[in-house]
Amino acid sequence: GARSHRQPAAAQRLRAMAEEKKDEQKDDKEEEKREAEKKEEKKKDKRDVVVHPIVLLSVVDHYSRVAKGTTKRVVGTLLGEVSDFSLHITNCFAVPFEEDPRDPQVWFLDHNFHEQMYAMFKKVNQKERVVGWYSTGPKIKPSDLSIHELYRRYCPEPVLVVMDVQPKDLEL
Repeated sequence: GARSHRQPAAAQRLRAMAEEKKDEQKDDKEEEKREAEKKEEKKKDKRDVVVHPIVLLSVVDHYSRVAKGTTKRVVGTLLGEVSDFSLHITNCFAVPFEEDPRDPQVWFLDHNFHEQMYAMFKKVNQKERVVGWYSTGPKIKPSDLSIHELYRRYCPEPVLVVMDVQPKDLEL
């Protein structure tokens, strides 16, 4: 009789283990589903950025008027809008900018000028918003982080376009 008593206990344990395994598999499937959803959300977070040709021309023009033949860089504001799930940078304007070549943390960006220019651009095109800023680098500099913070006042996630304006020898 003692033997028949043990068998149900062993069977119960096996059943319990099988149930646990099913629950784990269910948890694993739910976890996989959650991770797939997160990946899908990340895809939505990443946006394509389309820089329109007029912006590239304007940046080069700004550089050639202000800083050509020097080691200075120029800085300006990028304007655009989000359409078709892409950020379209459709316009820009130069902003007076100076920095101390000896101390990269000392810089000046005329944000009063920036605000006046933006107000005028808004009258011309209501859809265009401040989407970020540009620099002719040619590399990212230590002061760029604080300039980036300044642009956060105008948009939550500003885009920085660093453009190398030095002409390269092109073989045709």
